[in-house]
Amino acid sequence: MPTDELKESIKEMMVENLMLKTPKEEIGDNLPLFGPEGLGLDSIDALELVVSLEKKFGVTVPNSETAKSALATVGSIAEYVVANRK
Repeated sequence: MPTDELKESIKEMMVENLMLKTPKEEIGDNLPLFGPEGLGLDSIDALELVVSLEKKFGVTVPNSETAKSALATVGSIAEYVVANRK
């Protein structure tokens, strides 16, 4: 089970690297990151997120299908990091 500490770290990384206007305190663990009903990230943000995950946590996202499920929410990113950390 991913820790709250890991989720906080992911939120901080997202706010810094994606230059989000949304404060990390307002990003829920299960808030959709993409699409109008969520945070509204786009494909460029997804690419930036993948690069950031590699740099900060040492996990790679091999393809767009994996990215679609792994980058859906902060919770799914945390689970992906825990499962794939080297």
